[in-house]
Amino acid sequence: MSFRIERDPLGEFQVPLDAYYGVQTARARVNFPISGLTAPDSLVRATVLVKRAAAEANRDLRRLDARRADAIIAAADEILSGELRDQFVVDVYQAGAGTSHNMNTNEVLANRAAEILGGAKGTYKYVHPNDHVNMGQSTNDVFPTATRVALATEHRAFSTACRALAGALAKKATEFDDVLKVGRTHLQDAVPITLGQEFGGYAACVVAAADAADIAVEALYELNLGATALGTGLNAGDDYTELAIAALARMTGLAMRPAANRFRVTQSMGDVVAYSGALRRTAVELAKISSDLRLLSMGPRAGIAEIALPAVQPGSSIMPGKVNPSIPEMVNQVCYQVYGCDTTVMTAGEAGQLELNVMMPVIAWNTLHAQRILTNAMNALRERTVEGIQADRHRARELLDRSTAVATALSPYLGYAATADIAKQSVATGRPIRDVVLEKGLMPAEDLDRILGAEAMTKPGIAGRGPTPVLKEQP
Repeated sequence: MSFRIERDPLGEFQVPLDAYYGVQTARARVNFPISGLTAPDSLVRATVLVKRAAAEANRDLRRLDARRADAIIAAADEILSGELRDQFVVDVYQAGAGTSHNMNTNEVLANRAAEILGGAKGTYKYVHPNDHVNMGQSTNDVFPTATRVALATEHRAFSTACRALAGALAKKATEFDDVLKVGRTHLQDAVPITLGQEFGGYAACVVAAADAADIAVEALYELNLGATALGTGLNAGDDYTELAIAALARMTGLAMRPAANRFRVTQSMGDVVAYSGALRRTAVELAKISSDLRLLSMGPRAGIAEIALPAVQPGSSIMPGKVNPSIPEMVNQVCYQVYGCDTTVMTAGEAGQLELNVMMPVIAWNTLHAQRILTNAMNALRERTVEGIQADRHRARELLDRSTAVATALSPYLGYAATADIAKQSVATGRPIRDVVLEKGLMPAEDLDRILGAEAMTKPGIAGRGPTPVLKEQP
């Protein structure tokens, strides 16, 4: 490989001749050969957007000459269109605060802008990474701003996936509204429910998670860009802050705004921690739903098998014909990974000291990773499982009729203790609840049939009587 020699405050260092990054990025590559993971595409885009917005603001304030500013903007637009992505090479696990990532971006933009102006990479006479691309900025306001912008822009896809999954579950709830089945608590038979009611609950859980995430993302619109090193705004100014953030709002289409307190947003990653918590909540809901789908489809001959999931791949390398719930299994694994990401974010969020949280790189990567894999998992779950679920109505009714679930409806008439004895006798003898009650002479057959109607038990009120009347308060 051919090299060029660049110089920084530590001295000379070799940089690959064709690289658009420069000396500080080259040092970071040597210093941090940790994971092979580099900045996610969304974070690269967001950081480049910040640099583009800064160049616009500095140009309009006449701090940066228009020729240089326009070259930086042109270079930024090339990267935003997908070019030069292979030049963002710093490992996720790097020096605190994201200085290496910030300088990687500064150097790529400076070298490409220099080419646009007729210069050569590595000279920095035309465009300098620090003096021009990083003008009015610090890593300490660039990186948290880029993290927030990345999460906020990617949230659109996350929220869309969440609500589309909820819609698919709600559609199944309508389709299965008349499928009677036994409900289960503690993995034991409970009372009757419809499969539609069960799926309606799933849909509502996903909607609630989406609503919580939509609320959490709004806090990320508050940016500390212009705070520079500590929050004081040294080398920036309110005029720069307003112009740069207005440019970001225009480019993203989001209601980005200057932080009410720049020191808070510079010191704390609490808003990102809160958003990560919303992702964790979504993962908890998805994991529970996926586990339920696996349980409800287990069998198909020796299990519950009240529903059938679409077959997406052979389930075994040794057992012919076996088909597994592959997509829900994948979703469970994704959710467990999200729990780990959130734990990292929470711990790193607490680890900030004094005026800055230097753990921002690992916070950004884990939150963005969790957001991305959840989005993709929800889309796969909807497209390749939920939309194709079929109900086995006969199996669901068979299990309901074999259970003692209907006994609960007798409690308001016979009392808890007597009903418990009836249920135990039914289990011990294998005889239906109805037959046991008639044998004991506890209730006429016509009343019993009205009370034990499974359909009535899936609606509010006392079975056989309808809705429970509201008692008037006694004087």
